[in-house]
Amino acid sequence: VGVVPAKGGSTRWFDIPGDPRNNYLVRMEVIPGSEQVMIQQLNRLQNTNTVWLANLENMEVSNILTETDDAFLDVHDTPIWLDDNRNFTWISERDGWRHLYKVSRDGSEITPLTRGAFDVVEVVCIDPASGFVYYIASPLNFTQRYLYRSRLNGKGDAERISPENEEGQHSYQMSNNARWALHTYQSATKPPVISLLDVKKHKVVRVMEANQEIKERFEALGLNPKEFIKVDIGDVVLDAWMIRPPGFNPDQKYPVIFFVYGEPASSTVQDNWAGGDLWHQYLAQQGYVVISVDNRGTAVPRGREWRKSIYRQIGILASLDQAAAARKLLASYSFLDPDRVGIWGWSGGGSMTLNCMFRFPELYKTGIAIAFVSNQKLYDTAYQERYMGLPSGNPEGFKNGSPITHASGLQGKLLLIHGTADDNVHYQSCEMLVDELIRLDKQFDMMAYPMRTHSIRERENTSLHLRRTMARYWNENL
Repeated sequence: VGVVPAKGGSTRWFDIPGDPRNNYLVRMEVIPGSEQVMIQQLNRLQNTNTVWLANLENMEVSNILTETDDAFLDVHDTPIWLDDNRNFTWISERDGWRHLYKVSRDGSEITPLTRGAFDVVEVVCIDPASGFVYYIASPLNFTQRYLYRSRLNGKGDAERISPENEEGQHSYQMSNNARWALHTYQSATKPPVISLLDVKKHKVVRVMEANQEIKERFEALGLNPKEFIKVDIGDVVLDAWMIRPPGFNPDQKYPVIFFVYGEPASSTVQDNWAGGDLWHQYLAQQGYVVISVDNRGTAVPRGREWRKSIYRQIGILASLDQAAAARKLLASYSFLDPDRVGIWGWSGGGSMTLNCMFRFPELYKTGIAIAFVSNQKLYDTAYQERYMGLPSGNPEGFKNGSPITHASGLQGKLLLIHGTADDNVHYQSCEMLVDELIRLDKQFDMMAYPMRTHSIRERENTSLHLRRTMARYWNENL
């Protein structure tokens, strides 16, 4: 981080302790009304965040706060300065839940602003005049999102602002004084409705976008809605959803397709309006039951232990959870055909598909893996080391979490799909797995999309061709 005069001139650089090759400077901001900047420095293992105050005049830096974790740390949005810039906000999981704290400028005092057995998903607004912080949380249902507020003095219980009768997901863009907000409300069965809101009364002043036409067109299709269910696999209860075919007959046996992701970057089981659901609804129309399960470690507001349980075992614990959930569901719903179980996913979900197909061949009969990581040593250093540690410190974890290690277990039908210009998961990941499957004399199918990136949607007709390829594969093999 350097300082350049506004009128031009030479750059002066802060001398921040630590080897630049083994540390990340992840956030930097000028502190309002001062000659100081706050710099956050994350070590290579990403389990220590060192906060520095840097003086723009004398270029001195001083450490005011150090956050550590036995696993990894999340870096959150820029802190908000309070009390005439004497204090700033800080998000931490130090008590096992993601909460908001107030930290003094020198780091000597840390006061919790939110408390309880829930995660703060997002800070929406801080209103010092009224003494409240507004934030998104969902203590009772991890698939949903609601607006809450807590007092800036840290006293009292969290107060829910979103109406109790509007189940689903709420998001807010709020004015600085917390009086007005652009409010978006949606659920798995309701497309987003965007309104101008009087926050104090949570009263709609004007509907900006009702999406009524989309709602009517969707309802006219006569599709079965997502059913949100719980799956108890013994040591944890997982959230899941299921879509049944139209004209569903509980006495009939249906093939089932599991849609997976399972990595820390996202979640598939959310009570929101998702365009991708139309693809799964199409599969349901073809006679498949479609299911998705959030395993441990996914980006869900279920506390630190949930999210960090996968540390040093990406691809290992998650695939065990997915397989356990599949077995429990097959045993619980007699209409699911255990001899016709499919699985598919994209990116991390593609890796999950491979791990499940290779590690549990008796369970999964057909899989489609798209844009997958076959060997964790090939992927983005910052991402992989964050969740797995360094390769030198966790060689067995990197090995056992990589699908290519277990390729000899393949027994079912497998379709590999990858874009040759994938700049996220490089094409070599696919080539290495193909080479290994050939060495092992394993039969499989493959579709390479020339000059397509990670999304595989560039150039005319690509998306339609991809979906038709997938649909044909299911119909022929499941």
